[in-house]
Amino acid sequence: MLMSKQPNFLLIITDQQRADHLGCYGNSVVQTPNIDGLAAAGARFDRFYVATPICMPNRATLMTGRMPSLHGARQNGVPLSLRATTFVDVLRAAGYETVLVGKCHLQSINGTPPVIGMPQSNSNRIPPPDHLREAAKSINERDRYDQELPSTWERDPEFEPVGPYYGFNHVELAIGHGDKAVGHYERWLKARHSHSESLRGAKNQLPGNGYIAPQAWRTRMPEELYPTTFVAERTIDYLKTYSRSNQSQPFFIQCSFPDPHHPFTPPGKYWEMYDPQSISLPSSFNSGERPIPPHLQKLYEERELNKSNREGQRTFAISAREAREAIALTYGMITMIDDAIGKIFARLVALGLESNTVIVFTTDHGDFMGDHQLLLKGALHYRGLVRVPFIWRDPSAVKKNIVNSGLCGTLDIATTVLDRAGLAAYNGIQGRSMLPALEGGATGHDSVLIEEHQRRGYMGLENNFRARSLITEKQRLTLYEGVEWGELYDLVNDPDESNNLWDVSDAYRDRNELTERLARKMMQLAETSPLATHHGP
Repeated sequence: MLMSKQPNFLLIITDQQRADHLGCYGNSVVQTPNIDGLAAAGARFDRFYVATPICMPNRATLMTGRMPSLHGARQNGVPLSLRATTFVDVLRAAGYETVLVGKCHLQSINGTPPVIGMPQSNSNRIPPPDHLREAAKSINERDRYDQELPSTWERDPEFEPVGPYYGFNHVELAIGHGDKAVGHYERWLKARHSHSESLRGAKNQLPGNGYIAPQAWRTRMPEELYPTTFVAERTIDYLKTYSRSNQSQPFFIQCSFPDPHHPFTPPGKYWEMYDPQSISLPSSFNSGERPIPPHLQKLYEERELNKSNREGQRTFAISAREAREAIALTYGMITMIDDAIGKIFARLVALGLESNTVIVFTTDHGDFMGDHQLLLKGALHYRGLVRVPFIWRDPSAVKKNIVNSGLCGTLDIATTVLDRAGLAAYNGIQGRSMLPALEGGATGHDSVLIEEHQRRGYMGLENNFRARSLITEKQRLTLYEGVEWGELYDLVNDPDESNNLWDVSDAYRDRNELTERLARKMMQLAETSPLATHHGP
């Protein structure tokens, strides 16, 4: 790869998007010509995995290059410490202008206090004071961890995040999803529509919604006022401002779209762009799991008893019609994002910035989207949830249209960006640089680790349950805390992960070998920071 001066970076992130929901990843229905064009001009990674299929923890992994068990934001609602080093901090220290537009989600966006998760204390013992109830004091009264709560923005119409915010000097937030997002987006919206609340939510939806898919409404919000438009417009405005400067400092822009996350509310023409009746169900929808894993069986039972929580964030079982409708609406949101990316790229070219700007595209995690008759996300590490797109377009690259099938993941992004910028990584960063892999070389991984730590028990599992998966070139092994069963799949002969080999006698040797490899991988990804402060005795 030819290296010139320090490049600019445009990191584009979508929310909850599967890898196979792009044309360049083999989808022949969804229209994504602009993202496909980035892949054709750069490198696309076919086996790129999240560190955890949960929003906040995986975004924190992207920012720090560290696994959730180390950076501490192991589940939604646990903020990334404001004292954690991010790769954006390093870029900023090296002179980069650092900009975040759109969704951040390194802090909680829901202000409801948790009622489940703390250990049960002995009623005969005096509990510690609130400021000593946790093992770590990293989240303390001096630091603000309410900066992405909608209530903070509602109380103070002039509120601005305290900068640098996780390394970003300039921040414009879209907090939340669909037509109900707040933050800077809400101020932008109100400046353009005097009665913007009349456009929001299911209660204000347009007539003609014949869908039964959960969390789907025909938003009254027009395309030009939707959060996707806000993210694209503000990114373009920054590029225009930068082009008028002396450009002595390179930029790093994180352009973060809240879609295609549920609720399913693509606006305007994107609502009807895809016909659910023409949508094919995922191949695993009727694959017939052998045997059905206990946690999946629990979700099926909840569906039959009408006890599924269909308005929440965690996965539940759905019908074939609901799957087709959710996919069609998601395709609409994705195509709207692709159109927005096309506008951003066109402006980048028009301003003469394209020739020194690395463009990166990824997402925080996937969505079941009908896989195994499920929707949204949960602690089942099926491919559609944990495998995400990763595209790197570098104008200095010699080779184009590279497809790399090596194992890699979100953990590697921070190290790779720093390496491309000519900057050394900090102690404790765990990812590998993918620069050699960007031109077809090896990724350096023989397996990837996926962590899960859920505060609230569900699917028959206890509160605070944990899971660990090891994905190798040919297999996936998953262990759950507190149960004797597990999962083992042959990814070559069973790509839909329908044949659980955990209790198959012929697979015992593989199960034992993979369990040892999982233990060694967890040991490899143990903490190395901080270094000793003194030599010792």
